[in-house]
Amino acid sequence: MYQVIARKYRPQTFDELIGQEHVQKTLTNAIETNRLAHGYIFSGQRGTGKTSVARILARCLNCINGPTATPCGVCSSCVEITEGNAVDVIEIDAASNRGINEMREIRDNVRYRPARDRYKVFIIDEAHQITKEAFNALLKTLEEPPEWVVFVLCTTEANEIPNTIASRCQHFSFRCINFAELMNRMKQIAEQEGIEASEEVLSVIARAGEGSVRDSLSALDQAIACCGKVLRVEDVRALLGIFGAESLGKVSEAVYKRDGGRMLEIVQELEQSGQSLQHFCRELSRYWRNLLVAKIAGKPSRLIAGSEQEQQTFLETAASFSEEDLTRFLNLTLDLYKTLQSSLQPRLHLELGLIKLVQLGRLQSIEEALAQLARPAPASALSPAGSESIVASSRAGAPRPANFQAPSMKRPPMPEQNTAEPVSSESGDLAKDLHDALCKARLNTSADAVQQSELRLEGGELVIRAPKSLMLALKDANVQRIAAQVVGRPVRLRIEVGEGIKTPSTPVSEAPATGDTELRERALSHPGVKRFQELFPDAQVRTVRNLNE
Repeated sequence: MYQVIARKYRPQTFDELIGQEHVQKTLTNAIETNRLAHGYIFSGQRGTGKTSVARILARCLNCINGPTATPCGVCSSCVEITEGNAVDVIEIDAASNRGINEMREIRDNVRYRPARDRYKVFIIDEAHQITKEAFNALLKTLEEPPEWVVFVLCTTEANEIPNTIASRCQHFSFRCINFAELMNRMKQIAEQEGIEASEEVLSVIARAGEGSVRDSLSALDQAIACCGKVLRVEDVRALLGIFGAESLGKVSEAVYKRDGGRMLEIVQELEQSGQSLQHFCRELSRYWRNLLVAKIAGKPSRLIAGSEQEQQTFLETAASFSEEDLTRFLNLTLDLYKTLQSSLQPRLHLELGLIKLVQLGRLQSIEEALAQLARPAPASALSPAGSESIVASSRAGAPRPANFQAPSMKRPPMPEQNTAEPVSSESGDLAKDLHDALCKARLNTSADAVQQSELRLEGGELVIRAPKSLMLALKDANVQRIAAQVVGRPVRLRIEVGEGIKTPSTPVSEAPATGDTELRERALSHPGVKRFQELFPDAQVRTVRNLNE
């Protein structure tokens, strides 16, 4: 009869255990020094080896050569424990035997010595489901059991175990299995089973397990049953409902391009292919999280579960967004996933959530918003009498990333530009024409920045060399559009920091202050204005207007 891979390759000794070195070392030392406890609590995520370690511990205690940390595996005790039919190793499923009567039976059974072996070992799975009354019935026995009894409570919810029980046991917390260790284990099993599977295929299967060895091996078994001895990544993804970086990358590409229509098409494609919208949203959350980790790390990281190729794709995509953007995208997607769990109209909520992602990509940082305060805007009264207003601007900020590359596309090589066009005689006219065009478009801050910068044409690029304090004003999306109109052909805007360029103390396009000197001094002495200048030292007073005129 066929035995599933998860059972066939279940660890039988501490040496075969992966990812739980702290448990292995402690139990091995306890056995070798004869410092065994009478009660243990094994807690952790499903499929991390809790019950397997409990059985290994029982074999170590009852092996004919024991107690030993390396059971022989061939004696009657070892064989029967492995097969699950040992008389003195009692496994109880607390999910279906959780009442006080079952615990009383255990209490009565404890009094009798083992029928054959050295120890009676009680392994209680899903121990957190035992009722409060049943725990109370077991309390005294667990505190002072006979010398031949060992209790092992296995649970995925350690916080549900009463403190009175936990204080009488040694607690071992089982960790999620590291992605690299899980990949190595699956490679070994695939080779032994004669399965042809690439690293990308195994990566997809390992991610499906989410740190659980049993879940990952069950997914591998399912893939083999579906695809045979040769596993292809497209078939495995379709079988397990896993979305690859290419499909999720369509969302990030639409966000970067601010294409709301593409978002609606993505949802339509999901519905037509019968995909679960909730599962897609969950995978999208994990995708944003991986992009955020890649952005912060700046290099391949063990914090991201993926192959080297996938990690490189994450790095390339993350370069197109800031950490703040990715944090907002992740937060919104998590809220959307929570909403979809109880939504009666999941498609409507998913469409709305993806459109919000596009809108989040259009949000302006506070630095950019402050830099645009100098543009014509409704005046607000700042003086006590409400007779003056001040228009100010801040030039501090950080440039936003550019040159987005969709995950499914290769970055085309940029042609080298070794020589600049001879435009030294025309650069002055170019700067003046661009300044006038920006003023005409009411982009006064950008126009001032152009007049304080150096311009030159290099092939298809317009290079603007400007002081660092003017970078934000030149980052306006309209500057490149207007520059193309002035040059007469499409150009790509490249802004460089000019180390030798200093911002004049008085802006080039600053208009003379209206009103007399006394009016200006009154406005500048207002507490609100002084406070603003303290908060933004680079802010410049452009105009003082008398609102009563």
